[in-house]
Amino acid sequence: MAICHWHEHDRPREKLLHFGAEKLSDAELLAIFLRTGVSGQSAVALAQTLLDQFDTLSALLGASYDDFCQGKGLGTAKYVQLQAVLEMSRRHFQSGLEKGQALTEPEIAARYLQHHLSHQSRETFGLLLLDQQHQLIAFDALFTGTLNQASVHPREVIQSVLDHQAAAVILAHNHPSGDPTPSESDRHLTERLKTALATIDVRCLDHLIIGDHGRWHSMAQRGQL
Repeated sequence: MAICHWHEHDRPREKLLHFGAEKLSDAELLAIFLRTGVSGQSAVALAQTLLDQFDTLSALLGASYDDFCQGKGLGTAKYVQLQAVLEMSRRHFQSGLEKGQALTEPEIAARYLQHHLSHQSRETFGLLLLDQQHQLIAFDALFTGTLNQASVHPREVIQSVLDHQAAAVILAHNHPSGDPTPSESDRHLTERLKTALATIDVRCLDHLIIGDHGRWHSMAQRGQL
């Protein structure tokens, strides 16, 4: 049955307007982006096919141009449209922080980082560099590794802090697996970097690990810092 024949509250666009975007499934959100289906499949059915093909929404959004265009019903136009949407989203959150919002709560920093890291298909480590009032100076993505590991060198972390004249930092990386639970190596790395940063009187406020579907882990919040 075509979507136009569905009950009004079951149609993705109408459902979003009535109940809010957070009430929609990944397939429904993707269907709104796709706008139309293909022969024999509604937009929602096509969206679910693509999610099955790419495994997760994050993997689809972070796919390379070549991989993305191999998806059914996708192509250059959709890839360009998606990249524009993602960049607008990043700039929206960047703008809010640049207007003076201090990163005093892990929820604020995690929401910002999700737009930089949650769609990465490989583990990426970076720094939120902050001033004395804990306002954002910059986000510096320093290292990108394999599917589950990025080699992090304290010397380059220190250099980034000095280059930006930061007074404090929040360490951050993603787990492409989607599970933000810190590993033993994550905990060891945190201690190494915290000790290294202390030698130049820079505070390490937190280490945030970004997963999928809005999941994240704050080591400071859990008493692990």
